[in-house]
Amino acid sequence: MNKKVALLSMDSLENFYTYDKMLIQPMNKLGWTTEEISWRDKTVDWNNYDAVIVRSTWDYQNDPENFFQILEKINSVSHLENDLDLMRWNMNKKYLFDLEKKGIKIVDTIWENKLNGDSILKYFKIFNSDEIIIKPNISANADNTFRLSKKNVDEHLDHIKKIFSSREFMVQPFQQNIVAEGEYSLFFFNGEHSHAVIKKPKERDFRVQEEHGGIIRGIIPTEELISIGGNIINKLFVVPLYARIDLVRDNHGDFSLIELELIEPSLYFNRDKTAAQKFSIAFSKKWEQANSARN
Repeated sequence: MNKKVALLSMDSLENFYTYDKMLIQPMNKLGWTTEEISWRDKTVDWNNYDAVIVRSTWDYQNDPENFFQILEKINSVSHLENDLDLMRWNMNKKYLFDLEKKGIKIVDTIWENKLNGDSILKYFKIFNSDEIIIKPNISANADNTFRLSKKNVDEHLDHIKKIFSSREFMVQPFQQNIVAEGEYSLFFFNGEHSHAVIKKPKERDFRVQEEHGGIIRGIIPTEELISIGGNIINKLFVVPLYARIDLVRDNHGDFSLIELELIEPSLYFNRDKTAAQKFSIAFSKKWEQANSARN
């Protein structure tokens, strides 16, 4: 009899690109029946599932406390991936600060608790940059992310003040290579490198997500990129089932970590014909190890 695994999603995936259905066949070959279930569905009995994998929960940032209450409930009765404490740590982008302290190179960042008055202009001077990025510490899918220049600050200022007046946020100099070269994403399953893509924004945009018109293509990464990614994985306090490591060649010409996605990243199974199978095998092995430890 097949074991059951829930792929945690949201109420509606309309206008989103998701590739988790590509897991159904390889999971089934390994003895797993998969179901996509919204994390907001209060009728679900999580006891009925041998495992739950957080996948396309792309609205959790609107209600993070409730989201993690659900994850805690799931974790108490089923096998949850990724690790709950790891996801809780990863929810706030201040995790980048933690990784920087461990020697990981990140994009230059200023961390703020709230926006004070018109002080936003100081960030251009601090970074000696004509453009900056400001975004909340807890966000997904580039929500409430602003690319600002000295010329367009005024037109966004009132809106930005409203959003960040009592909300933690981060400020970075805009990385020109996101547009010129692209953002590299490396995928690791159970600590092993799986595949990689490069993401570029559409013309006159800076957001690389498909939902915003970003162009995604599979690549064969260099050994340097794989080594950087592996080093980041080694800095974590537990090996995740899945990790997406987003790197950019920064304004200094070095590869820097821009995001480490451990909660609900798109894993772009469609960009590598072996990726869904690799993920399924990694998950099955990880579940078997955890089940043996419990017994």
